[in-house]
Amino acid sequence: QVHLVESGGGLVQAGGSLRLSCAASGSIFRINAMGWYRQAPGKQREFVARINNGGEAYYAASVKGRFTISRDNAGNTVFLNMTSLRPEDTAAYYCHGEGNLGDHWGQGTQVTVSS
Repeated sequence: QVHLVESGGGLVQAGGSLRLSCAASGSIFRINAMGWYRQAPGKQREFVARINNGGEAYYAASVKGRFTISRDNAGNTVFLNMTSLRPEDTAAYYCHGEGNLGDHWGQGTQVTVSS
């Protein structure tokens, strides 16, 4: 079992920055990659960023150059550093773990960007 807990969401003005964290616990050796998705009201959940165990990072076009995903050395925590935030970045952000036996999701953390 893998447990993911997000933190760091909040309210920020457009142009501001936030840093999200996701702490993984449990059978984390089964996780091959971790990432972030987001879901705005009335919209489908969409991919934001992903980082694999080799440290390779991938981003959605809409956030590339503004968001940076990283992991701590132990691989237990993944971060999403968000800069130049826009109102359209407003969403619930979910941590995602790609496991050998299936996917894992956190409960989500709300990010609201005011104009």
